[in-house]
Parts: sequence; structure tokens; C-alpha cells
Amino acid sequence: MSEVKLVAKPGEVQFPKGLEGVIARETTKSYVDGQRGRLYYHGIPIEELAENSTYEETFFLLLYDRLPTEGELEYFKSRMVQYRELPSEVYDYICKASSRYNDTPMSVLRTAVSMLASFDDSAEEDSLPAHEREAIKITSRMATITAAIGRARKGLAPIHPRPDLSHAANFLYMLFGEEPDPYYARVMDVILILHADHGCNASTFATLVVKSTLSDMYSSVVAGIAALKGPLHGGANQRALRMLKEIGEPENAEAWVLKALEKKRRIMGFGHRVYKAYDPRARILHDYAVEVTKRAGTEKYLKMAEIIERVMIERLGKKGIFPNVDFYSGVVMSSMGIDDELFTPIFATSRVAGWTAHALEQRVDNRIYRPRFVYVGPEIDHWVPLEERVKPEKEPTPFTPLEKLV
Repeated sequence: MSEVKLVAKPGEVQFPKGLEGVIARETTKSYVDGQRGRLYYHGIPIEELAENSTYEETFFLLLYDRLPTEGELEYFKSRMVQYRELPSEVYDYICKASSRYNDTPMSVLRTAVSMLASFDDSAEEDSLPAHEREAIKITSRMATITAAIGRARKGLAPIHPRPDLSHAANFLYMLFGEEPDPYYARVMDVILILHADHGCNASTFATLVVKSTLSDMYSSVVAGIAALKGPLHGGANQRALRMLKEIGEPENAEAWVLKALEKKRRIMGFGHRVYKAYDPRARILHDYAVEVTKRAGTEKYLKMAEIIERVMIERLGKKGIFPNVDFYSGVVMSSMGIDDELFTPIFATSRVAGWTAHALEQRVDNRIYRPRFVYVGPEIDHWVPLEERVKPEKEPTPFTPLEKLV
């Protein structure tokens, strides 16, 4: 392999920005076939898991690379139930930050997970059993945190978890205060399964970078949450739903999207960095959206979405732009009564299974991540006394000069 030039003029060295296509490591967890529109968790098609599995079983699959036996699943579920409850101090923080401080839900989630480390005696223990235990603890408690955030933002007291409900049903119970309809519990289970892992996305890679330093599991997950908080990664389903609300009625949809395309406005919920075919998760959620919107009386949002999908595929399908998971997930969750500000925390509540599974995989065969920069600044420069310095006519960076900030 030839040596890469690391000192160069701007644009002289070609490299994939954003590390696009660069292989970070081997994994057994999930595979995205973007060309054919397929997603597999350890070889199992996502369609089979969505139809037959549960979030608990899917989490087991991601952690241990196999489906559990009946006894193993019951034991694993009991471990998740064991860890559902939060320390009172974490509940207090969630209530204050969500109401008095008015922090965003993802900011509260990030800090609450970080707080959990203070109440875990094994948080700094560097062993695989401790990391496995923390993976289950964090994944279980993220649902409790997210539900508490949703209630606190409405000025409502948190509801403590119930040990007799599944992970998905318990989340809805903690969020709404009543035992959910079994159908809605199943829909939430499917939503969590579909978002549990998705290859080397930005938040999973952020998790791995932190874990590769041999930092603790809590810090690794907090890194994943921080990456997902960014609007280029999380929040697209929230913006897709708000787009539908802006359109208003189905009869406005086609003209709206054509005008938006003419103005080169981005249509939320379409296109994907990996998928160049229809996202299989979007197909699954569309099917659930039919029944959910019928039950909720929100069919107009599904009709608008279907019109937009038709126009977008007609215009841009040849370019590989199709609906992604975000396009229908917002319609489904909104119709279930979930506020759109909780969409990204729910995403994180699901994806933490993948984050922790990949973090454990990283720990087994670890090497700290250390990519390189191409330096394009001056090769040689010299320090100049303060009184001899002259302000350049053109700022060398795009940042705002200091005097304009004060």
C-alpha cells in the first residue's frame, strides 16, 4: 500500500468525505443491502422479525448472535424487567429539566443516561460480564426515561414501570398511564424492532469510537445519543409529519410536492445514504399505518403520504430516491397519540440495543480508532510579536471574526 500524503494543498488529496464507504470493522450484527432494499439482523430478514419477534428477543439476537430458547428468553426478559426502575434523583432531574429548564427531549435523555452511571457500582468495571449487564440495564431504562420525559413535558408525574408487561407495552403504559390496547402494544414492538440496528450509521460509529478507548458503556451510549440528536441523523420522521401538517389536506398534496421539487426543497422521509431501493422498514410501517390511522381517524395523513410517495417515485425513483423508515413512522406514532418531540428519543430507545451490541463486539476485538487528517495549512510559519501583527484582508476561515461576536 502506498503512503498517503498527509500534508497537501486544499483539494490535492482525494478522500471520501464523511468516511463514506470506508470499512470500520467486521460485524455479525446487521447488514443493509441498499441496492436491493433489504435489512438483516444476524442474517434474519427484518420482515420475519417484524412479523414474529419481540423487541426483547431481537435485543437478545443482537447481543448474542442467535435466537434464544424459550427458557433463555424468559430469563432475559426477567433481567430487563429487573432493571426498569430509575433512581429518584434521575426522575427529579427529568421533571425539572423538561418543565422548568425547557431542555429538548434528546438533551434530557442524554443527561439522564449519563446520570445513571453514578448509581451503578460496576459502571467503571472493565469486564465483559459488567459490560453485558450494563447493556441490559441501559436498554431497559431508556424506555423508562423516554416515557418520563414525555409526561414531564406535559406537567405530569412519571409513572413507574410494571413488571408484568412487555417492554413495548410497558413503555406505552408509562407514557399514557393506562395499559395499552394489545394491537398498539404490538405496533410499538414492531417500531422498536425496526429501529434496533442499521449497520454503521453515525450514532453507532460514535458509540464504537468511544468504546474503542475502553471508556465505560454509559459514556459510549451517551455518545450515540449525542450523535442521534443531530438533525442530519435523527428527527426526520418529526419533520416528515410536520410537512404533512403543513400540506393540510390530501387534495393539496400533489401540487405541494411538485412545487417543493421545483424549488429544490428537500422532501422529508425520502432518500437514504445507503438505500437506493425502497426501505423495507417503510413498507412494514406503511402496512401498519393503514390500520392505525383508521383506528385513530387520521387517514388523511396516510392519504397525503401515499400521494407524495407516488409523485416522488414517478419523479425521482430512477435516481434511487424512495421512502425511508422515517416517512411512515411519524404517521404511525402520531396516530397512536405520541407527540412528535418524542420521536427521536423513541428512536434512541430502540437503537440502544444495536449501540450496546456493537459496543460489546468492539470490546471483544478492540483497537482504538485513529484515522488521520490531511493537513492543508501552511507547512512553515513563524510567530510574530503582537505589535507587528496585521489583520488579513480576507479571513482565512469561515468563522465569524471575534469583534463581530462581542
